[in-house]
Amino acid sequence: MKKYQWGIIGLGNIAHEFAEHFDQETSELAAVASRTIDKAEAFAQRYHIPKAYGSYQEMLNDQEIDIIYIAVPNRQHSQHIMEALAANKHVLCEKAITMNKKELTEAMKLAEEKNLVLAEAMTIFNMPLYQQLRSLIDTNKLGALKMIQAPFGSYKDPDPTNRFFNPELAGGALLDIGTYAVSFARFFLSSQPEVIASTMVPFETGVDEQSVTILRNKENELATISLTFQAKMPKVGIVAFEEGYITITDYPRADRAEIIFNDGTKEWIESGSTAQAMNYEIENMVKTIKGELPNRSLFLTHDVIEILDGMQKLWQK
Repeated sequence: MKKYQWGIIGLGNIAHEFAEHFDQETSELAAVASRTIDKAEAFAQRYHIPKAYGSYQEMLNDQEIDIIYIAVPNRQHSQHIMEALAANKHVLCEKAITMNKKELTEAMKLAEEKNLVLAEAMTIFNMPLYQQLRSLIDTNKLGALKMIQAPFGSYKDPDPTNRFFNPELAGGALLDIGTYAVSFARFFLSSQPEVIASTMVPFETGVDEQSVTILRNKENELATISLTFQAKMPKVGIVAFEEGYITITDYPRADRAEIIFNDGTKEWIESGSTAQAMNYEIENMVKTIKGELPNRSLFLTHDVIEILDGMQKLWQK
């Protein structure tokens, strides 16, 4: 059986988590690349990865590498996606996949032209729990969807120089934690919503520190997105239907959901494992490359980026 060879671009915290949890029968971590060879070699040694490169292009030139995992800061995503696709590599990119819809559309076009798979490392679109919930919803047991609540609050040290608040590194809550909240809402919404209203409070550097947004689609399903970098909020998503509602705690990597019906009865749905979140992304990426799974998540990602664009457009008024 062919083992797909993965290479990592960008060796920050999320890349360490990716490498630490990488455990796949169909794949191997074969190479890492950094702007300095010392950093690449140290990372490779720590995780027993055979090859280390001191430049990104050098790794892209390696004909044995099949898939590139991109974990650089947000603003650099588009450049590295395009370079990896140009080198005939499949790409799994950390969220937010691109800065805007224009960049993503260009990347999707190139991936299609080269018959390559492009996907975002969005856990929500890959966790087994969400597929289980989708199957339940499709039975109409809960009736029509009415409303979604997706809060996400994470306290960050208010240091203007760190990446969370640095505009040069595409800081701000929206492109960091906001992608989770919007992806959660879009997964359950029956169709792409419009951004009806959105208001933002900026940090001193100008990036978004907190915001509240209302989404509405043609089915009149509503969603509220609440984000902040200066206060903790429980990551509890609520999906409300005519006949009951679903509560999902720690929804970015959830493996358990509670359903409460209108008559007061409760039901728990469990599927997958939070600890294996990144492996589900890797597994589904390979299945998509092999043609065993349609790349539906990319179209959801496209919708999410379009929503993020709409929110930022309202903030500029």
